[in-house]
Amino acid sequence: MNHHNAAEARPAVKPGLIALLIAVSAVSPLGINMYLPSMPGMARALGVDFTTIQLTLSLYLGAMALGQLIIGPLSDRFGRRPVLLIGLLTFLTGSALCLTAQSIGVLIFGRIVQALGGCAGVTLSRAIVRDLYGRNQVASMIAYVTMGMAVAPMIAPTIGGLLETFFGWRASFAFLIGFGGLALVFAYWRLSETNHNRASGEAARELLQGYGSLFRSRQFWGYTLVTGFVSAMFFSFLAGAPYVMIELFGRSPAEYGLYFAMVPCGYMLGNFATGRIAATMGPNRMILAGTLLSLTSIAAMAALIAAGFLVPVALFGPMLFIGVANGLVLPSGIAGAVSVRPDLAGAASGLSGSFQIGFGAVAAPIVGAALSSTVWPLIVIMTICSLLAIVSFTLVAGQHRPAPRG
Repeated sequence: MNHHNAAEARPAVKPGLIALLIAVSAVSPLGINMYLPSMPGMARALGVDFTTIQLTLSLYLGAMALGQLIIGPLSDRFGRRPVLLIGLLTFLTGSALCLTAQSIGVLIFGRIVQALGGCAGVTLSRAIVRDLYGRNQVASMIAYVTMGMAVAPMIAPTIGGLLETFFGWRASFAFLIGFGGLALVFAYWRLSETNHNRASGEAARELLQGYGSLFRSRQFWGYTLVTGFVSAMFFSFLAGAPYVMIELFGRSPAEYGLYFAMVPCGYMLGNFATGRIAATMGPNRMILAGTLLSLTSIAAMAALIAAGFLVPVALFGPMLFIGVANGLVLPSGIAGAVSVRPDLAGAASGLSGSFQIGFGAVAAPIVGAALSSTVWPLIVIMTICSLLAIVSFTLVAGQHRPAPRG
C-alpha cells in the first residue's frame, strides 16, 4: 500500500516548467501555421503551382510523423533533456535553410529538417508530463499545456499574414528562427531531466519489445486512431482553407489570419474544459462528446455552404466548435495512449503522435489535389475523418484501462 501511494505521489510542477513545456510545444505548431497565409504568394514567387507548394505542408507533417517514432524512444533511452535540446537546434537549422531558399527543392528540404527538429517539443512535453504526474492527472495536465500551446496557432497566421503583406514570405521564417532560439535558451536554462528510469544499453531489442507491446494493445490503438482521425480532420482544413479563402473567396492573407484565430480559440476553450472536468468525467466520455460535436459542426458547415453562404464565417464559425471538440478529444486520447504502458511513455507518445500527424500528412495533399472551384471536396474529406474517429472510438468505449506496468 505504501509502495502504491509512493508511486502515485508526484512532485508538483513549478509554473516556470509549465511555461517551458508550452514554449517548446509551440515551436512546431508555429512552423506549421505561420507561413500558411503566404502559400499562394510563395507559389507565385517560386514559379510553382499550389499543389506543389502544398508539399511544404504535407512533407512537414510526414517528417513530424517519422521524427516522433525516433525521438520518443531516444528519450526513453538517453533522457528527455538532451534529445529536446538537439531537436530545437535542428529546428533552427531547418528554419535557416527555409529563410535562404532560392528554389522549391531547397525550401522543401528545409521544411523537412524543421519538422524533424520541431516535433521534439510536442513529443517530449507529453512524455515529461507523464514522468511527473500520476495516471489520473495526465489528461488534465496535458490539457493545460496544450491550452497554452494553442496561443501559437491562434496568433501565427495573423502574424504570418502581416509579415507576408509588409515584408514578404521569408519574414515568417526569420520569426521562427527568433522564437526557436528563445525556446532553446529557455530549455537549456530551466529544464532538468525528468526520465529517471532510462532504458538499458540493449536499446534496439527493448524498443522492438516495447513497440510490440503497444501494437498488441487494443486500447492503445483505439486512443491513437481517434486522435489520428480527429487531427486529420483539422489538417484537412489547414491544407484547404488558405486556397478557399484567398483564391475562391478572394480574401487577403491578413484576413485569413484573422479569421483563423477562431479555431485555436475554440481549441483553448475545449482544453480548458478538459483540464477542469476530465478527472471526474473520464477520458472516454470526453472523447465521445468531442467526436459527436465534430460531426455536428461539419454538418452545420455543409448546410451553410449548401444554402449559398460562401463567406468566411460559413467556414470558420463551425471550425470554432471543431476546435472545441479537438480540445475535448486530443488531451484525453493522448493521455490514454501514454498511460497504457507508463514505462514506455516516450515510445507511446512518439508512436501515437506519429499516427496523429501522419494521418494529417496523408489528408493534406488529398485536399490540395481535390480542391478546384468549390469547397465541397474539403467538406467531404473532413466528414469522412470525423466518421472514422467515431468508429475508432468503439475500440476503447466501455473498457477500463488496465493497471499500468512498471
